[in-house]
Amino acid sequence: MLQLDPYATLVAATLVLLLGRSLVNRINVLRTFSIPKPVAGGLLVALVLVLLRASMDVELRFDTAFQTPLMLAFFASIGLSADLGSLKRGGKAVVTFLLVVIGLLLLQNILGIGLATLLGLNPLMGLLAGSITLSGGHGTGAAWGAIFSEKYGLQSATELAMACATFGLVLGGLIGGPVARYLVKKVQVPGAEHNSDDAPQVFEMPEMERPITTYSLIETVALIAICLKGGALFSAALQGSALELPVFVCVLFVGVLLRNLLSLLKWHEVSDREVSLLGNVSLSLFLAMALMSLKLWDLASLALPIFVLLAAQTVAMALYAIFVTFRVMGSNYDAAVLAAGHCGFGLGATPTAIANMQAITQRFGPSHMAFLVVPMVGAFFIDIINAMVIKLFLALPFL
Repeated sequence: MLQLDPYATLVAATLVLLLGRSLVNRINVLRTFSIPKPVAGGLLVALVLVLLRASMDVELRFDTAFQTPLMLAFFASIGLSADLGSLKRGGKAVVTFLLVVIGLLLLQNILGIGLATLLGLNPLMGLLAGSITLSGGHGTGAAWGAIFSEKYGLQSATELAMACATFGLVLGGLIGGPVARYLVKKVQVPGAEHNSDDAPQVFEMPEMERPITTYSLIETVALIAICLKGGALFSAALQGSALELPVFVCVLFVGVLLRNLLSLLKWHEVSDREVSLLGNVSLSLFLAMALMSLKLWDLASLALPIFVLLAAQTVAMALYAIFVTFRVMGSNYDAAVLAAGHCGFGLGATPTAIANMQAITQRFGPSHMAFLVVPMVGAFFIDIINAMVIKLFLALPFL
């Protein structure tokens, strides 16, 4: 076994990103289906590591000490880019998309429990392979896996949860692009006059050049650091209470408060250019680390019925994005980008959703509405609503 320290892991992550960019630029099918660059590079490295482990019994392990801070910095940048004016403009769309997301949570759990029952599995396994790990991700899966083991006696629940979440993370990054490509063909892509408005292109165009200064960048780093520390303190204060929230949600919330408080008091104007730059760097490195360090061999431990269940969930996600998300959100270009994002966090995580949408907007042009709605719902509301939905299903008499 070869162990890389945090600095070597960071170097590897940057190389994975460069590899992903090269693959997407050189391989037409990846570019055609808008596969995100971190996903292309990260999955290739993960597959190579699987082959090394199987053929030469060599395992490479990464020290991902920087992974969580990078994820939190990304969510801080989302919060710092959300001013009350933009949130007010997108209020109706946020509420509508939240209802669409709730529909998917219900569908995932109904499908999971129903198929598990038909396949002769414990219905709790279907719930675990439903919204808990797919819309919830690794963090929610680990938390509920422990509860299922201790309270309900479901053996290896945590291991199953981690494998299901890994499956979802991989597929969430792969199906978003093809789904959006199919939908974009049905709509009129906005022209230059639509994409050159005054709204800041914060995350839509990650490769766009941005004029910045040394001190404006330092100021933004300081704001992100305040969000990280404030979010950690806020989360610790809520721990054990009925209002307990994940750290990343608290970090995002502190970012929203900080930006709008500074603006209200006219103390400082947060620069969207620096926020987007640091947010995109954090997002890219986080995704590269998350994907290259995936233990894909854990998926091999899943029994065939679980694979069938997860495959059905993937098909259901794609169909839901096409026939529900796209249509309810307006059947236009913004709705197509939203559908790609929904695939990302409906199976994986919010960073995957942003990467999916970036792959689309980098090719076809910005979608300010999509990048306003998805981060707010995918990062801020999803965990709260998902917890309520999970408890609702656990209250059913046959579980």
